[in-house]
Amino acid sequence: MPEWRKDPVVDRWVAIATERGKRPSDFKCVIHEKNDGRCPLCVGREKDTPPEVMAFRQAGSSKDTPGWWVRVVPNKFPAVRIEGSQGVANRGVYAVMDGLGAHEVVVEVPDHVDNLDMQSEKQVAEILWAWHERSLELRRDRRFKYIQVFKNYGSTAGASLEHAHSQIIATPMVPVEVKNELAGFSSYAQATGRCIFCDLIAQEIAERERVVIQGKNFLALAPFASRFPFEVWIVPAFHQHDFVLLNEEQVRELARILRACLRKLSVVLCDPPYNIVLHTSPVNDMETKQYHWHLEILPRLTIIAGFELGTGYYINPTPPELAARYLRETNVQNEELSHREVI
Repeated sequence: MPEWRKDPVVDRWVAIATERGKRPSDFKCVIHEKNDGRCPLCVGREKDTPPEVMAFRQAGSSKDTPGWWVRVVPNKFPAVRIEGSQGVANRGVYAVMDGLGAHEVVVEVPDHVDNLDMQSEKQVAEILWAWHERSLELRRDRRFKYIQVFKNYGSTAGASLEHAHSQIIATPMVPVEVKNELAGFSSYAQATGRCIFCDLIAQEIAERERVVIQGKNFLALAPFASRFPFEVWIVPAFHQHDFVLLNEEQVRELARILRACLRKLSVVLCDPPYNIVLHTSPVNDMETKQYHWHLEILPRLTIIAGFELGTGYYINPTPPELAARYLRETNVQNEELSHREVI
């Protein structure tokens, strides 16, 4: 029988359509179109992008030349711009402000490859460090209140370039989604004195039904109220409100688990399009230590249609317990993998 499930943090219900019960083979393989044109992100074409703002590169190599293994550049067609003010103008019932913000592209690898799951764990860790360093730098601008890191893979998920990359957008306001999460964390803490995610992690480990990978510092799980089939969250197993507080050991483990999750999804679902979004604490002027940051991996296997757009509720045809079992039981070759997979 179908079941309504409520997200434990925000006031959002999801319909788990158990009678549809879609297995991996029920989803069509996506053919990722290849672009044979000139790629501006490839090594040797550094002049095709705006000047880099950061790069991890070989000693002695010059800015905007080959020799890098991760490179960050301003987006050539930015959604927001660093110029502008935070001033809000009222126009009757409407409010407007300058399109203030920062929009950057993290070029994840020098060579022309499209996915992250086939990279080494060391390379994935370097990408995480690039997110970390740019998040620290962008928050120095006190006008910014939130730093959104995200990755689109596949045209269905919004990727306009196939070369492996992620993006960072700094905004002068906190997104509604994060505000709602903050309110949920705060309400639970006031009622119990505890963090809802810390309690959630303890329950997931005890029940084991939705756990995909359990490591020393992180837990990968299919959330109880998953909005999308095979949705996976990677959550710190310890309480931490801000992504940039990670240390080297934690970054190494996060890289291992993120790579393993992406590899499992690729094997089980025939290389699906997906989005990765980082939910972390707002920056500048807000006390948010009750927050618990996390990474969300959102495969794009279904179409958001009229019901979802009209209600804000989602219909998920694959119960998270089923998704977690398929992912958990899928072994991926990874000699460097040192975390414990839950069977």
